[in-house]
Amino acid sequence: MPRKVPVLAATAVAVGALVIGSLPAAAEPSPRAQTPLDGAEPSPEIAPGMLKSVSRDLGITPADAKTRISNEQRSVAVEKALRTKLGSRYGGAWVTGSTSKLVVATTDRNDTSLITAAGATAQVVDHSLAELEKAKNALDRTARTRAPRGTSIWAVDVRTNSVVVRAEEPAAAKDFLARSGASSTVVRVTQSAEQPRTYADDLRGGDAYYSNGSTRCSIGFAVTKGTQQGFVTAGHCGKAGAKTTGHNRAAQGTVQSRSFPGNDYGWVEANSDWRATPYVKGPGGANVTVSGSQQVPSGSSVCRSGSTSGWRCGTIEHHDATVTYEEGTVQGLTRTSVCAEPGDSGGSFISGDQAQGMTSGGSGDCSTGGSTYYQPVAEPLTTYGLTLSTG
Repeated sequence: MPRKVPVLAATAVAVGALVIGSLPAAAEPSPRAQTPLDGAEPSPEIAPGMLKSVSRDLGITPADAKTRISNEQRSVAVEKALRTKLGSRYGGAWVTGSTSKLVVATTDRNDTSLITAAGATAQVVDHSLAELEKAKNALDRTARTRAPRGTSIWAVDVRTNSVVVRAEEPAAAKDFLARSGASSTVVRVTQSAEQPRTYADDLRGGDAYYSNGSTRCSIGFAVTKGTQQGFVTAGHCGKAGAKTTGHNRAAQGTVQSRSFPGNDYGWVEANSDWRATPYVKGPGGANVTVSGSQQVPSGSSVCRSGSTSGWRCGTIEHHDATVTYEEGTVQGLTRTSVCAEPGDSGGSFISGDQAQGMTSGGSGDCSTGGSTYYQPVAEPLTTYGLTLSTG
């Protein structure tokens, strides 16, 4: 598209497709170096919720989490002072254990008493940090000239006192190492299937996308079709063949097919830069995982994610509603008490972890309230042979 959309009225008889929306605008003093890390200094202030999150995700007790965070914050000044004192003998620093005890490396055994007095654990190593960085910089320069085959990651690893190269093809990595001139006594190659990618181009329900560069709608749910990846959305958001761009305005894909009016669904095949994820953008931007697409009964709670009004919840009033828009009649929709606004079209409706459908249209807005209709997700999945991305 783009196309004209009727102004949303406060009654159900003037139901408008929620397509067009405004485009987003372009968008305590440090402790002394000699202070032991034993809690003698006042504990740094820890942000609310941090203890709970660290305890949960690292599998440690809240008490250990508190000690860990406090030690990590105090370690900054201690490490900085020791780095200066050790000079060219400095081999790097790291924290270890559930409470993050600071370890500082040196190439000179005579430095151990200095490090210990500062409250850290000393480790004697063969190579200074400067040596490691020199080897890593040689790899960087070579990669800028010619990207290495079968090798995607290399980094200074102070804990092993080496530059570690993670490669899918170790033989190719060794050729890369030879071309760089980096010392083989400093660099170690390990086999790895890891292939990093950016997360900016993930397909997530509720995020914005643009059709033909102008009309903004919202992703419904990420899907796959064989090796193809993409998403389902509202059919009125773009005709087959329309080009889409993502929330970041990067080229995204092409509308493969759509049904509107009669139905209100379509699917977009994304290009290779975008990946299907089992997520919907939830409250505060957090990911809500989609586990299936079982339809819940009338009266059930349901939430909607859209690029204009965000995350909103309500209840299902009834299934199998027929709605007449200015563009034509659509059958088989579900009516809800969830509010929505222009630009939310195509966005996800989810109950618990079960995908329900994609926003079609409605009346009212999120200031005055209103009703919103969604296209059940099951039909486009079946019609186009798509598989919902679940986690």
